[in-house]
Amino acid sequence: MDGYKTRYDQWQRLLPDGGYKDELLSIKNDEKQKEDRFYKELEFGTAGLRGVLGVGTNRMNEYVVRRATMGLAAYINSLGEAEKGVVIAYDSRRLSKEFALESAKVLEKCGIKVYLFNSLRSVPQLSFSLRHLGCIAGIMITASHNPPEYNGYKVYWKDGGQIGPIQADAITEYIRRFGYFDGTELEYDESLIQTVGEETDRAYFDAVRTLLLNPELDREQGGMLSVVYTPLHGAGYVPVTTLLGEMGVTDVSVVEEQRLPDSAFPTVKVPNPEDRAAFELAFRLAREKNAELVLATDPDSDRLGAAVRETSGEYRLLTGNQIGCLLLYYILSVKKERGQLTGREVAAKSIVSTGLANAICDDFGVKLAEVPTGFRFIAEHIENHCSDGQTEFLFGFEESYGFLVGSFARDKDAPGAAMMLCEACIYYKQGGKTLCDVLDEIYARYGFYVETVKSYTLEGKKGMEQIASVMQKLRMGGVRRLAGKEIVRFEDFSTRRSHDYAQNTVLPCTMPSMNMVRFTTADGAWICVRPSGTEPKLKVYIGTSAKTETESANDGKMLLAAVEAEIF
Repeated sequence: MDGYKTRYDQWQRLLPDGGYKDELLSIKNDEKQKEDRFYKELEFGTAGLRGVLGVGTNRMNEYVVRRATMGLAAYINSLGEAEKGVVIAYDSRRLSKEFALESAKVLEKCGIKVYLFNSLRSVPQLSFSLRHLGCIAGIMITASHNPPEYNGYKVYWKDGGQIGPIQADAITEYIRRFGYFDGTELEYDESLIQTVGEETDRAYFDAVRTLLLNPELDREQGGMLSVVYTPLHGAGYVPVTTLLGEMGVTDVSVVEEQRLPDSAFPTVKVPNPEDRAAFELAFRLAREKNAELVLATDPDSDRLGAAVRETSGEYRLLTGNQIGCLLLYYILSVKKERGQLTGREVAAKSIVSTGLANAICDDFGVKLAEVPTGFRFIAEHIENHCSDGQTEFLFGFEESYGFLVGSFARDKDAPGAAMMLCEACIYYKQGGKTLCDVLDEIYARYGFYVETVKSYTLEGKKGMEQIASVMQKLRMGGVRRLAGKEIVRFEDFSTRRSHDYAQNTVLPCTMPSMNMVRFTTADGAWICVRPSGTEPKLKVYIGTSAKTETESANDGKMLLAAVEAEIF
């Protein structure tokens, strides 16, 4: 009998009557559904678990969550770190609160101290609280900006960042020792689960506010900045409005239809601030209010999207790269103006983010660390290189709308980035400039950098096989020209080898091993291709630069078409 059929029958036999069992019975004659739900297990990795809600080993449900937590508990106990405890937070998604409580029960029963937030919180608050409380680990129940049918389980380590491969591999080994129906009758003492609330929130708000560069100006002029904000039915409302209000930005209009948490995300197709459609209601309100700045956060409030009013009255939606470079430029400009750049400062960006950040940091004499995709690598860089008191971490970002000012949190911090972006608006407004004006000045100074990102959704078993086939094809090294441009370097990060065609040499890559390839052309354009770590997607990233925006954008379009012709 096929493996998925065996697992289906086992679950049908062991599940109690009701909910999940009824769901299984409803698909008993649907072989495609049975296969998709049971042909594999959700993989536990550095991004934890993420999947569609439902019954099955390839779905997010209480049995999958319980088993993962039992593995985490066993690993923590093997280290003798139970007393340090685990802090748990959750966002507004369906079953997030239930999964958080289930995780707390398992940990408490396994003898591990548990801190559980009393209501939904953002990712940066979870990350901050882990270090603030001195915990060994943290759990965030979230699927970030995925569609409503998804949820996930992210594990953080004692430095406040997401777990790395060492922890993920060790936890995976422990998870495999347990069955999905082990511990279904766990007894636990609810009184031993410590509630986390306003005191920890206050510590986070106070810490983040110390990052402001012009607090007096903010208090004096912040009330003159008109902002529209939408939390997109997620966890961002309290932290974002609190930070903006306390810094002095009081003219904040919140999109009422999207203010309250709602796991169905009824007003958007996808609650993703990368998607212009998610701003539709915010733009309507912004036009009514004549707002200067529009902000949006995703359900767990780690990603920040922003749009700026142009002189025409229309709103220019900024890319993640543009927001990152505006914040980087603002921070470095103010510090240089005050003589506060000492040579000990460092910034960081992911390898698929814009080269404009390199040009800015070079100009200011600030070191820029380039790390693999995934914000945990920025957290890892902070922990390994900026925790000795000799180096100051200023700012990190990735193109997918993730930003971190300072290092109080160790993951994407949308509330903190929203605060700093508002301060940049206030600062430049004193000189009669908008953020659009400043961005245009940056391009005039450093050149027009244009980035193109496209995702190809390839779901199910066939989709996974297609993604693997594409990556294998690209690794063969046969691509030597794209859109008429000569490829001078090819890097396969899975084998950590860099092929320099001009020098006819093969050298080790400096990056850690990851499932990605990169091509560099003779004129400096680059193309990265990788599978998503959390979604059934193949992602293509392209970076170009030229003297004009049109020229750079056209190069990107031609390269994308050439890459699509190669891989499909």
